[in-house]
Amino acid sequence: KTYNQIRSGGKSVLEKFPGPAKDIAARLEEYMKGMVSPATLFEELGFNYIGPIDGHDLDVLVPTLRNLRELDGPQMLHIMTKKGKGFAPAEKDPVGFHAISKIEADTPAASKKPATPVSKPKYQDIFGQWLCDQAEACDKLVGITPAMCEGSGMVAFSERYAERFYDVAIAEQHAVTLAAGMACDGLKPVVAIYSTFLQRAYDQLIHDVALQNLDVTFGIDRAGLVGEDGPTHAGAFDLSFLRCIPNMVVMAPADENETRQMLHTAYHYPGPAAVRYPRGTGPGVIPATEMATLEIGKGRKIREGGEVAILSFGTLLTAAQEAGEKLNASVADMRFVKPLDTELIDQLAATHSLIVTVEENVIAGGAGSAVTEYLHQRGVNVAVLQLGLPDTFVDHGNHLTLLSQLGLDAEGIAQSIQQQLQS
Repeated sequence: KTYNQIRSGGKSVLEKFPGPAKDIAARLEEYMKGMVSPATLFEELGFNYIGPIDGHDLDVLVPTLRNLRELDGPQMLHIMTKKGKGFAPAEKDPVGFHAISKIEADTPAASKKPATPVSKPKYQDIFGQWLCDQAEACDKLVGITPAMCEGSGMVAFSERYAERFYDVAIAEQHAVTLAAGMACDGLKPVVAIYSTFLQRAYDQLIHDVALQNLDVTFGIDRAGLVGEDGPTHAGAFDLSFLRCIPNMVVMAPADENETRQMLHTAYHYPGPAAVRYPRGTGPGVIPATEMATLEIGKGRKIREGGEVAILSFGTLLTAAQEAGEKLNASVADMRFVKPLDTELIDQLAATHSLIVTVEENVIAGGAGSAVTEYLHQRGVNVAVLQLGLPDTFVDHGNHLTLLSQLGLDAEGIAQSIQQQLQS
């Protein structure tokens, strides 16, 4: 009603203006109308705008949707909802209930099993602690997140360094381009982003950051499978889509301490560098307080064995070690997907008859593919078995159960190797 009154009054006033002044005032009225009414914006784009309406009022929402089906042309329905509406705990704590696991039914207190204390920090907490420590040591550090402050472990940083914290909301492309602009101006941006959401900013990653070889650090959370979060949130492709980009350094830590040290290494690398780590907790390696820079592109051999060499990229190292113990295989923590430790690969290929690559990333184009490409280019004739995620979207479920089903636990890795040796 107020808008219509303003519009009618504006028209009567505009009629009294001379021609050129009237045109300018009319354009000004259109701009003002766009600021007052969201309908103008969408109507200019060719949409018929309806709303806003209460998205929780089904008696209004359902008939509106039915009526929209009868209209011609593109329709824009503006619905207002409240996060967690109808479930009191979620309404009270929308952040905590953004992503939850299975909710157990209420049982008498006497029959409840005592909760098992979780002493191991999550990988996001390792990142958050490192970010605060690095910010204390370097005043050029700025932290950027696309609406995942809590999920990425940045709450403490946002409170301690509020003037250096940027939450750009659900705008991953903007997060990456903002980081590029800040890097151009001499700052050292750290982008905390989920693997699955970095896919949305792939163009910006290539053209705005990598093409200019800018000093941007990416903390890539939720790499690999994500359990109950399901296929939409699984970080199944980052090794594949990152390693093909020039100027990128790509690291895959095996545990909590390597995560901290690789983040430090990525931060001090004068170019784009990414560290990918999974959801949840790790094997329980206590991170060293001191931060040390790792040699770029160097892995480590952690077990000497017989004819099989297992090259592990990332947090499946524990399972690879167990399989190595069972089969008396050599095991290497490769650490870097790009650049590869080609010296270590040459050594292992020369002394073993089977190279096995293990990663929690799709096999297609992943770390194992990088190894096979290198061996082919060198003309090295050695058998290679690539183990990783299949060429399908993996459904939600318990993380360890999913790894077992996919043959990426210790037993599955050992079984795949035995089958390869017998073929």
